[in-house]
Amino acid sequence: MNAEQIKHMQQPEEQQQKQVKVKVQKKRWISRGEKFLYTAVSGIVLTASVFMVQFSSTTDALNRDVQKLEQHVKVQKAENESLQYEVKELSNPDRILKIAKENGLNIQNAQVKQASTIGN
Repeated sequence: MNAEQIKHMQQPEEQQQKQVKVKVQKKRWISRGEKFLYTAVSGIVLTASVFMVQFSSTTDALNRDVQKLEQHVKVQKAENESLQYEVKELSNPDRILKIAKENGLNIQNAQVKQASTIGN
């Protein structure tokens, strides 16, 4: 075998190698699985954030309602105390005797007792 025959034998091999097509896949920066995971995690974080804000808003509204009710209770207690004081003044035995005499009622016993209220 001489050098020309060897070259002729190598040329068909080189031609065959040139004809073979190789698919080169480009390496992606983020794979599909990573994209899915990132999307799922960000969706969960976003949903949790929305629920936290909603819960905080609801709690805030409830706290405001409680404060309004507490203020209303304070006002009502003050009014009740005022009315109880007025009841004590109006149920004074001397005042009752004075009104009784003005309306023509006769007092038979010198002792006047305050009537007890129902439930005491």
